[in-house]
Amino acid sequence: MHSDSILFSIFLIFSGAALLATAALYMRQAMLVAYLVLGAMLGPWGVGLVTDAQLIQDIARIGIIFLLFLLGLNLSPQKLFQLIKETTLVTLFCTLAFGGVASIVAWGFGFNPVDIIIVGIAASFSSTIIGLKLLPTTVLHHRHTGEVIISILLLQDFIAIIAMLVIQGYGQGALPVADIARLFLALPALGVIAWIGHRYVVLKLFLKFDRIQEYVFLLTIGWCLGIAQLAETMGLSYEIGAFTAGVAIATSPIALHIASSFKPLRDFFLVMFFFGLGAGFDLSAAADVVIPATVIAILLLIIKPVVFRFLLVTQSESNELAWETGVRLGQLSEFSLLVVFIARQNGLIALETLYMVQLATIITFIISAYWIVAKYPTPIAISDRLRRD
Repeated sequence: MHSDSILFSIFLIFSGAALLATAALYMRQAMLVAYLVLGAMLGPWGVGLVTDAQLIQDIARIGIIFLLFLLGLNLSPQKLFQLIKETTLVTLFCTLAFGGVASIVAWGFGFNPVDIIIVGIAASFSSTIIGLKLLPTTVLHHRHTGEVIISILLLQDFIAIIAMLVIQGYGQGALPVADIARLFLALPALGVIAWIGHRYVVLKLFLKFDRIQEYVFLLTIGWCLGIAQLAETMGLSYEIGAFTAGVAIATSPIALHIASSFKPLRDFFLVMFFFGLGAGFDLSAAADVVIPATVIAILLLIIKPVVFRFLLVTQSESNELAWETGVRLGQLSEFSLLVVFIARQNGLIALETLYMVQLATIITFIISAYWIVAKYPTPIAISDRLRRD
C-alpha cells in the first residue's frame, strides 16, 4: 500500500467518521456504531474505497495499547495484586461458563467437535475496548468498578494468550508445553524489569526534564511501546506489556499529566480500530450463520451480567457494582476474533465458524455499546446526565 493511499484512507476514515458521528449524535445513537457502519460501507466488502482492512486493524491496535497503558497509570501495583487475588476464581469460572454456553449452541446447530471447542474458547472473553473505553474514571464508584474490570480483563488476556498458543500448537501437531511454562515465568519477569526501568531510569529522566513537555511526551511513548515490544518478545502480548508499563509509573508524580495528554492519541487509533472491524467483515458471507451467531450473542449478553453479579457478590462486592460490571463486560472480545483467525489459519475450523464468531462479536459490540451508553455513565453518553470522562 503506497503512502498516498494510506493518507487517502485516513482522510476517508476521519472525514466519514465525523459525518456519521454527527448524525449519530443527532439521532441519539452511540458513536462506536457509526464507526463500525462506516467501515462496512467503505471497506472491501462495501464500496471498496478502503481495501486493506488488515493494515487499518494493525495500525488501530496501537489504540488498544495506549488504552491499556492509560488504564495502568490509574492503578497502583499494590491495588492490582489485591484485585487479581479477588477476581481470579471469578474470571476462571466465567471463562468456563460462557465458553460452555456458546459450545452448547454450536453443538445444537451441528458444528463439528473442534469447531465447537474453538467457538467456546472465543466466547469466553470480554472486550477490553468496550469495557474500558466506556468507563468514566472521575467518580469514586467508577474508579473501583474500573479496577475490578481491569483485573478481570488482564486475567482474560493471559488466558487468551495461552489458548492461542495451544490452538497454534495443535494445528501444527504438538502442544507447546514449554512455551506455556515460559509464559508463567515471563509475566513476573516483565514486572520486575518494568519496575527497575522506571525507578532507576525513567523516573530520574522525568524529574530532570519535567518542564519540557515535548520530551515528557516522547519519553512516555518510548517507555510504553518499549515495554510493550519487550512483552511481545517474551511471548506475552503488546497489550499486557503496555498495561505493565502504565502500572510501573502509576506512582510517578507526573502520571496524571501523562494520562491527560495521551487521551487524544488513544482516541485517534480507537476510531481506526472500530472502522477496521467493520471493514473486515463480509456481511454477504455471514448470511448462512446469522441465526447461530445471533443466538450466541443474545444468550451471552443476558447471561454474563447474571453470572458476574452472582460471583462478584460472593467476593463482597455490592449488587450494584457487580451487575454493572457484568453489563460492561457483556460482549465478546477482540481476542475472540484473534482466536478464530488463528484457528482458521491452522486449518482447524470451517470458514462458516470464522464468520459466525465475527458476526456474534459485532452483534455484542453494538448491543452492549447501546446498553452501556443508555444506562450507565460513559464519556460518550447520549444523555448529558450520564456523560462522564
